[in-house]
This record gives sequence, structure tokens and C-alpha cells, in this order.
Amino acid sequence: MPHIMELFGKTRIVVRDGKVVEVGEPVADWCPVFSKVAAISKLTAEEAKKNMEYRIREIGMFTPQRRFDHGVFVNFGASEIMMTALRRGLIDTTVTVCDGAGTVISSDPALVQGMGALMSGLIETEPIPEIIAGIEERGGILLDKESARIDQAGGLKKACELGYKNIAISVVNSRDAKRLRAIEKESGINLILIGAHLTGIPCSEAKELIGAMDIVTGCASRTVRDTVKPLLQVGTSVPMFAITQKGKELLCERAKEVESPVLVNTMKLPVLPEHKQPRPLG
Repeated sequence: MPHIMELFGKTRIVVRDGKVVEVGEPVADWCPVFSKVAAISKLTAEEAKKNMEYRIREIGMFTPQRRFDHGVFVNFGASEIMMTALRRGLIDTTVTVCDGAGTVISSDPALVQGMGALMSGLIETEPIPEIIAGIEERGGILLDKESARIDQAGGLKKACELGYKNIAISVVNSRDAKRLRAIEKESGINLILIGAHLTGIPCSEAKELIGAMDIVTGCASRTVRDTVKPLLQVGTSVPMFAITQKGKELLCERAKEVESPVLVNTMKLPVLPEHKQPRPLG
């Protein structure tokens, strides 16, 4: 079974034996994040391939050489927000995904960041024993070592069985979000849902997803931007929106750890300068 991930304008990429073997076409043409960090003026299949190869070289993604020591990639990414929330005691644990491992439960801030720093939309992965060992050495718990399946609801159930009560989870679709909220209600826990990888999400699903989220990223989604009514926004090009008070608190805590200056202001949200948005918005 190959590894499949969507990245770089939601380009579908297949990796096998540490090599990129298949590349789709990007949904977006221009992304302000990659324009800023990598000086890329146009998202193309070739640039997406190069970016995946960079991730393989930089941290050994999808290989036995996988590293977990990558620092902050963006100030307000999902993994950075969860890392800070763990450090500051706002949550007990997280349920996220990692290449070569699938769904992972982790309470270690450095591991959460190490797994998530360069992670995009992981669609499918297969077990890589060295990655699994690296996660377990750092206290991470895999949902399924045999298959490395991605199952956030299963991860949440396991986290509840382990006794965790305040849990943050990354989510990419409204179907999973509904299941997670149902488990939260049944189990009497406190759940923080962070929606990510939403480029191209249909309008009806965006409304459902946002209704279940605490924090959601704008990605390159016009529907998210048109639908969201945030309590707090960080960033203006690929923004993070806090939908609930709990989400607002996590973003505020993250702001305390950001080393660069931070502007705090009150105004009608969202604030989306046209020249800064990804193009085209899906």
C-alpha cells in the first residue's frame, strides 16, 4: 500500500519507498504561505513534487529516517496551537495523524509539533516500524500499529479509555466532526476540534463543519471565508478562525508564545485583504 497525501494547493501525491511516484494537479494556483517561505509564484504539479521531496529530505517523511525535531513552521498552525495548549495545561492530550503511523494519541508537545509541523492532508499511509518506534519512544500511542489506519473517532475513543478528559483533535470533514461530538457527549469529556485541510470543501459541508468546530483554518476555501463568523482571527492570508470561546482561548495562549510582535485589535471579522488570499479560492 502506498502513502497518499494532499499538499501544496491540495495536490494529490503518492509516495512509495521514499520516492514520489504519482503527482496530481493543484486546486489552487497561488498560496501566500509558500510564496513567503519558498518564494514560489505559481503552484504547479512539478513544484508540488519538489515540495514533497523536500519534506522527505528534511524530516524523512514516509521513510524509516523520519525525524520529530522540526520546530515551528507557521506561528498559528494546528500543531503549533496544540503544542502550546499542551504546554500550558489547557488540554491533556491530542489525537492527530502521522505518516507511517496513522492516528496517534500524544500528550508530548514536542512530539505533536514534530509529527505535525510539515503535515498536510494525510489521506492514507502504511506502517513504518521505525516511525512507530520513534513515536512510542516519545510516549505516543498508536490507534492501530498493524494497519496505521487513520480513524479520528477511534483515536478519541481510545483516548477516553486511557482516562483523558480534555482532548484536542484535528478534523478534515464534517462526517468525522459529527461522530466526534457524539462521542464527546456520550463520554462527558471536553473536546477541542480544529478543522484543517479545507480547500475545495462544498458550501453545505463547510456550514456543517464550522458549526462543529472550535477552530478552523481558512486554507484556500472561499466557502469557509464566506461562512465563518469568528470570535477571533489570526492571520489574514491563510487565517485561523476561533469559532468558540474555547477556540479563542487556545489561540490567545498560542499568541503568548509567538516570538514576533502581535497586533491585537477589535473589528468586524473576518478581515481578508484580497491581494493576500490564495488564488483561486475553491
